[in-house]
Amino acid sequence: MLKFDENWWFESFRGALEKRQEIESIVDKVTEEGYDNIFFLGIGGTYASSMQVVQHVKEFSAMPTFVEHAAEYMTTGNRALNKNSVVVFSSVSGTTEEVLVALKYIKEHVGARIIGFIDKENTPMGDLADYVVIYPMNEQLKFFMLADRFMWNRGDFDDYEALYEELDAHLPAALVDVEKRADGFGKAFAEKHHKDEMHYFIGAGNQMGATYSYAMCYWEEQHWIRTKSIHAAEFLHGTLEIIDRDTNVTLFLGEDSQRPLAERVKAFLPRICGNCTFIDTKDYPLEGISQRFRGHISHLVMMAVNRRIDAHLEKINCHPVEIRRYYRKLNY
Repeated sequence: MLKFDENWWFESFRGALEKRQEIESIVDKVTEEGYDNIFFLGIGGTYASSMQVVQHVKEFSAMPTFVEHAAEYMTTGNRALNKNSVVVFSSVSGTTEEVLVALKYIKEHVGARIIGFIDKENTPMGDLADYVVIYPMNEQLKFFMLADRFMWNRGDFDDYEALYEELDAHLPAALVDVEKRADGFGKAFAEKHHKDEMHYFIGAGNQMGATYSYAMCYWEEQHWIRTKSIHAAEFLHGTLEIIDRDTNVTLFLGEDSQRPLAERVKAFLPRICGNCTFIDTKDYPLEGISQRFRGHISHLVMMAVNRRIDAHLEKINCHPVEIRRYYRKLNY
């Protein structure tokens, strides 16, 4: 398989899960001190991950939790973000410009507590955080572990211990298995769509963050293919009018509470489009994961499937995904 080291991925997922005790310690301390609300602060891919976790919290808890776009915050602010707030961010490099500026402002003028997830030590963003968890990749999993602990501390998430008992035992192997099963599909999908002039991605629930991120951060930023991401709840109120027989459309179906919104689009699309694809997390067995917990990790399953598409797109188009034309190349 292209760009796939089974043992490396297994250990990557397992290592992220092993960070849970460290995350719990931070959350428990913040909970003991008290807080008004939680803001997940990001831009680009980290904004998408924030969308996923806030949607997840909304389904299970009344805990005041918000997505905040770093660049928007620095122009408009948010009066709900105060010294009793908790700000959570994630970064690979620890130098993301817009988030770094926002964190500096929050540190100097607001005084909110800051929790950072960073891939490496000794970074400008890490220096601004009150608590830092160092571990590469697995951003979405780390965000969910933090949010789940906050909800459990509030008494809103009784399944916390049962969920993570299953994930600790089975999630790494389950996600590796998804990639192996999805490789043939990923290759066929890449061969069919690698020259698309436009591609529409649709999702709902915790898949909306995946939809937003995959369209923008992967197909546009990394593969240079034009896309648009659409929430399934809005598809039938706009985008459907420009879909025809040959339009490239892919629908992500997860297993959380908003699955019916995606299923409604699935039922409608074949009536007007002969070029639609449905990627459904239900198609993957996830051995050892209970039915009641599958929705919690649907976004991780979709990411595993999409990694196989990306690996084949990169090879077919002879375009390394690390190459950028403008990002961090030109000032803007």
